[in-house]
Amino acid sequence: MPVVLDRVQLREVTLDDEDLMRELLAALIADTERQMPLLDLAIHRADLRQCASLAHYCKGACANIGAHAAAAVLIELERSAKNGVPEDCGRQLAALAIEVERLRAERI
Repeated sequence: MPVVLDRVQLREVTLDDEDLMRELLAALIADTERQMPLLDLAIHRADLRQCASLAHYCKGACANIGAHAAAAVLIELERSAKNGVPEDCGRQLAALAIEVERLRAERI
């Protein structure tokens, strides 16, 4: 299972600036939380193209700072949307909510 937060990667991205690390993590959590209702709406409307697009966007943001567990869920969510399996998308969105809470619990 992927790590919740790869601190080495986050330190590299921020040049070991702890304030910036906290800011980036907080921004990632806030942005992902803003995207989750949009993902939910896309799933309920069976707009899987939009779902895949949103998942792709979030996946990149997570992967860039080392939020690997959330990125892994988003990879699966994007794949399910592209494969036309909305019921899997719903389960993966629930898993994403758990990963966001796990990220929130990380202390820097």
